[in-house]
Amino acid sequence: MTPRPLSRAVALTAIVTLGSLSLSACGSSTSGGGGQTNYVSSNEGISTVTEGERKPVGPIKGETIQGKHLDIADFQGKIVVINAWGSWCPPCRAEAPYFNKVAKEMKTKGVEFVGINARDGNKGLSKEFEDDYDMAYPSLYDPTGKLLLSGFPKGTVSLQSIPSTVVLDRNGEIAARALGSIDDNKLHKMIDPLIEEN
Repeated sequence: MTPRPLSRAVALTAIVTLGSLSLSACGSSTSGGGGQTNYVSSNEGISTVTEGERKPVGPIKGETIQGKHLDIADFQGKIVVINAWGSWCPPCRAEAPYFNKVAKEMKTKGVEFVGINARDGNKGLSKEFEDDYDMAYPSLYDPTGKLLLSGFPKGTVSLQSIPSTVVLDRNGEIAARALGSIDDNKLHKMIDPLIEEN
């Protein structure tokens, strides 16, 4: 007996179901990193840590998508926004224009943006993402997710959901985080209080 081809309706239902599963997985908001993190969560999905209770970020360094060496430690004395993203992730595409806009606005205020391109096995797709959005800042290429693990040790945060954003204060300590897609207003709510700190 010859198997019958799938009807158009069944095929469309399968595509929509797979698409919604990838969206929910991509934008899932899992918290933690284990241990006490001292985070205070707002009703907007932003968590912050008061000055004096923050923990340092682990080593985050490597090769960018464009093949240059980058080390977060070189930005000591500046506020650093780290965004974990993937070219395969629709919420990452939705937030990219906001990140680009705020990165350009805040450059003169001592704020640096760095992406971590995570779990993207095809560097060509990562480069296309950067080109599509004319990204104003570099992204480390992290196809295995190794930087997400080493950079955020137990007791700090976990960036296992994509997209995720962490903001470091001028001492390289984790001051704020957001799990899931965010816009320019939420970025400012994470960054602006740190600019006011001495």
